[in-house]
Amino acid sequence: MKMLAFATRNTKEILRDMLTLLFGLGFPIILLLLLSAINAGIPKEAAAASTMFQIQNLTPGITVFGLSFMSLFSSMLISKDRTTSFILRLFTSPLKPKDFILGYTLPLLPMAVVQTAICYIVSLFLGFEFSANMLLALVVNIPMSVVFIALGLLFGTILNEKAVGGICGALLTNLSAWFSNIWFDTGLVGGWFKTVADILPFSHGVNAGRYAVSGEYSQIMPELIWVIGYAVVLTVTAIIVFSVKMKRDK
Repeated sequence: MKMLAFATRNTKEILRDMLTLLFGLGFPIILLLLLSAINAGIPKEAAAASTMFQIQNLTPGITVFGLSFMSLFSSMLISKDRTTSFILRLFTSPLKPKDFILGYTLPLLPMAVVQTAICYIVSLFLGFEFSANMLLALVVNIPMSVVFIALGLLFGTILNEKAVGGICGALLTNLSAWFSNIWFDTGLVGGWFKTVADILPFSHGVNAGRYAVSGEYSQIMPELIWVIGYAVVLTVTAIIVFSVKMKRDK
């Protein structure tokens, strides 16, 4: 119950910052509209040679890229609490490290689902073919949401409020963009670039989403297991690091 009360407080903090909230929800939609317009302007001969910007492939990628903003939300939330006396007062409560991390995570998961849902709804007006697989795609994106949220909590536990803005707001979004198979096929680059892309979870999350919307169900789990593994490891790491910081700051 205390963890849920803490999660409720964090929800109110997130909703209080409406400008950042609207930016996080709206920026992926702007990208989707912009890239769809670019794709519409590509000559048919060139468009046939590349399917990356076609709406059926583009939308799952944009939904994953949009989730990178969850890192910024989570990192700013926890780092801001660390710089005030609020977190010190909470250290005297019965909350355990895992309760803190879950309390920060739970309010962001519905936000991530809403962001993904909005992207798919907008894509319907851009030619995306409606099917029940869209609901599956929402579920498939949840482990990727946890990956980004856990990364934000990990960096927010270690770094101050200004530093996490650069790490989670710039570096992480660029990493998720370049190594995710959204804008281009990493296999075409090959070499170390493809190796790094295959190690990181971003391309696996995008691929799982694309397999979900295309109905290739047997291909989803091989990609999603990689993402789930990252989600579990990063969440556990965030709990351990927070526990260490908690003991030092008491």
